Amino acid sequence: MAIILTTLVVGFVLLVGVGFYLSPQDNVDKADAIVVVSGGQTTSRAEKGIELYKQGYAPKIIFSGASLDDGPSNAFAMRDQALASGVPASNIYIDEKSQNTYENAVNSKAILQSLAASKIILVTSPYHQRRANQTFESVLGKDYQLIGVSAFDDRWSKSQWWRRGFPLFISVSETWKLIYIGITGNYK
Repeated sequence: MAIILTTLVVGFVLLVGVGFYLSPQDNVDKADAIVVVSGGQTTSRAEKGIELYKQGYAPKIIFSGASLDDGPSNAFAMRDQALASGVPASNIYIDEKSQNTYENAVNSKAILQSLAASKIILVTSPYHQRRANQTFESVLGKDYQLIGVSAFDDRWSKSQWWRRGFPLFISVSETWKLIYIGITGNYK
């Protein structure tokens, strides 16, 4: 009986642990720029980046993400959201070509270099935070400091991710992508 109980407790801890592993959170600190990558709940991600900008954490904000269809890019939509929130156009930069996390990092790096920005706040969804952090750290290199901050995602909870379809799917997907990166070192 003790073995079964121990197995259940360890299994539960590992199950809950996946959510906490996927969603590391850094303490927010002043930075040179905020980078917001599009994806799940892009509006919420943009809202978090705008909030951090308005709180004075960085003087520039970069929105990164292509269009999922023939409409405007996610970066352009986030830019419009920021403008409507009162962020001056002169402090907004966009990357409309990135179609995945690796491209977000590569294309954002070019903008960051043009701004001479080396300390960055990276905003994404909580389940995507660890992989986004690792990808950006790999692409940006040791001369950059990254602060990972997640936007609120009402579909996902790090302590109950396994209870519904989408959170289960996305958590397993992110975990497999991290395993793949760990084995191959390939972020693309």
